Amino acid sequence: MTFSIVAFDPANGDLGVAVASKFPCVGAVVPWARAGVGAVATQSWANTDFGPDGLALMGGGLPAEAALDAVLESDADREERQVGFVDAGSGAASFTGANCMEWAGGRTGDTFAVQGNILASGDVVVALAETFSHADGDLCDRLLAALLAGDAAGGDRRGKQSAALLVVRAGGGYEGRNDRYVDLRVDDHPDAPTELARLFTVWDTTMLVRTDEPLEATPDLVGELQRRLTAVGAFDAEQTGALDDATVAALADWAGRYNLEGRIRDDGMLSGHLLAELRDVTPDVR
Repeated sequence: MTFSIVAFDPANGDLGVAVASKFPCVGAVVPWARAGVGAVATQSWANTDFGPDGLALMGGGLPAEAALDAVLESDADREERQVGFVDAGSGAASFTGANCMEWAGGRTGDTFAVQGNILASGDVVVALAETFSHADGDLCDRLLAALLAGDAAGGDRRGKQSAALLVVRAGGGYEGRNDRYVDLRVDDHPDAPTELARLFTVWDTTMLVRTDEPLEATPDLVGELQRRLTAVGAFDAEQTGALDDATVAALADWAGRYNLEGRIRDDGMLSGHLLAELRDVTPDVR
């Protein structure tokens, strides 16, 4: 009832899962991941113990294949299951039980495992694997590209309903307090993979800094910033054009009101995204 990909990025240590299904709220069941450890997708007649148990085994030093074998060994209903594991050392493993509904199967490659059941055809798994292998960008981009390719190849043969994207990174969560770099879910939508892609664009441009152009804090630009902050009632000091402590504090205060506190920089540069948002709410200021 589901197709998924689990993967690891050796360049920066990101681990993640992308999944779609004709099943509501698939993100609450299938994807599991822990920074520095591994990622798991458990599906078909999903055994959700495979998520925490598999991560515990990989966290204890077992590679993906051995960890997968271990969780399957004690499961009397393993032939109903489908699952993919990847570890933080690039190991990957996939299992499809003999009783999974057709089309069902999976494959592994360097740093990833893909799998699916009740699919339109095996082309779905091929599309996932080939697209991920040749896609550019960060792990989140490649996972999403693979999921969309699998959907375009036919996806779940019963239709579309939900999708999820989970990417973990050490300290990558909100304010660095957890590892949830990307954790997005579409629980019920007639075109869930496409809606997931839209949500990712919102998250990427609003919360992530990877596409945020840093701007030099020139006197002209800082002067504009101070005028706009004054207009929204966040700055009442002299408008000097210098990025001083008062200006930084005012910018941080305003940013916090708009859930943009993650855009405050500590390198003497200005966030292009933050300035664009401030310009949007002060259109009459120049």
